[in-house]
Amino acid sequence: MPLCLFYCDHHAIPLPPGHKFPAGKYALLRALLASDGLYRFEPAPSADPSTIQLAHDPEYVRQFLDGTLDPRLMRRIGFPWSKALVNRTLASVGGTLAAVAQALDTGFGGNLAGGTHHAFRAEGSGFCVFNDLAVAILALRHDRDVRRAAVLDLDVHQGDGTASIFEHDPAVLTISLHGENNFPFRKQRSSIDVGLSDGTTDEEYLTRLRGVLPAIAEFRPEVLFYQSGVDGLAGDRLGRLQLTHEGLIERDRLVCAFARERGIPIVITLGGGYADPIARTAEAHANTFRTAAHFFVGETTRATGFPRCHGSIVNE
Repeated sequence: MPLCLFYCDHHAIPLPPGHKFPAGKYALLRALLASDGLYRFEPAPSADPSTIQLAHDPEYVRQFLDGTLDPRLMRRIGFPWSKALVNRTLASVGGTLAAVAQALDTGFGGNLAGGTHHAFRAEGSGFCVFNDLAVAILALRHDRDVRRAAVLDLDVHQGDGTASIFEHDPAVLTISLHGENNFPFRKQRSSIDVGLSDGTTDEEYLTRLRGVLPAIAEFRPEVLFYQSGVDGLAGDRLGRLQLTHEGLIERDRLVCAFARERGIPIVITLGGGYADPIARTAEAHANTFRTAAHFFVGETTRATGFPRCHGSIVNE
């Protein structure tokens, strides 16, 4: 059986006209990957609120779920509250939890959502309600006694919520490469922060990425979470960097090769991307999972240049 990617685009969020959140990219991404035939797809299960509370304040969780959260906190998140938003949020976290289970079994797991790294313990921000990365790490510790985890966050915006939640936890390594002058304007302290100047291009970006990978190897995590946002793509409305599609593919290749060579299970979550047209973002996200397929899915086909799905890690 092919390896699975988990999705939650069947939960549509009602948004006002002109809203910045690119809700359409998720179904578009799944369609692109389905046409490749590299993966199978399953709707993400809903995360249990008790699991979410491992990383988040129980009262915050309850108030979001029942629609009584302070309107000021909802504005900070950036979405109007709705039952549909609740359903999608639970599925987004559940997709990462399901991807983690697959990664521990096969070496790779992927969620076509998640990467909600701006959510703090008791509040959300920047289109992030619950921090799926933090929930998954603490669930692993609670349920599977997996303690050492690394988060490599390559979204253009600093993973401030993740950094805050784990700032004093020596068993979690948090690394963020991000636009120094971009949102969030009040940065938190990751284990390693690499601030990039506006206009950073492929060469400098990839050099800085190569520079942090040895720290992950030295840390020896039992699982690696890769927040693979593509909002560093040149022309992204919220990005400010000048990365090309080719540069992002090389970024993904470096990360996947690193995990594969060291036998570290890797979980890939989506993160941000706000290009106009949104098809550019969907293509960049698709390339991340196509690149992962080259390392984790199966035997290379002539037709696509990527592996055929056999559900096992291959030897190169």
